[in-house]
Amino acid sequence: MNTHFETRALRGRQTGATLIVGLVLLLVLTVLGVSGMNTATMQITMAGNVQFQEDAFQMAEDGIDVALAGKNFTTVNPTTVAWLNAGTPSDRQSVTTFMTATPVPDIAFSMGSSSGAVQAFHFDIISVGTSNPANSRGRATATHNQSFYVVGPSGP
Repeated sequence: MNTHFETRALRGRQTGATLIVGLVLLLVLTVLGVSGMNTATMQITMAGNVQFQEDAFQMAEDGIDVALAGKNFTTVNPTTVAWLNAGTPSDRQSVTTFMTATPVPDIAFSMGSSSGAVQAFHFDIISVGTSNPANSRGRATATHNQSFYVVGPSGP
């Protein structure tokens, strides 16, 4: 006969325990969810930055290719080439500069020169590539330097 009274007393002592355990579990799941979202956002930003850097790298390489393909090498003044409808000259450009002329050993001979000697003309190309110049957050710049020689007759 006392079972009814004991059941009611036992139920009174457990009131709210399930609610507290449920709230603690919900809090833990919320913290895990927020942490996962922060991690995902950071990884997306890092992947975007890698893409911007790769774009800048490829732009600088394209500048070297464009300068070499143009074959506009002069020993007087540096030659600047902008490509891909560059917005400002510093966005995508390559500058080819004459460095020095080196005599080639006596074995070489050129029919087009009066002396018959041959020289190697040393040039440097400095190419600058910028990715996504309209977006300041995703801007990356790469600068590449390529040296090469052009062999030709020495003198007039």
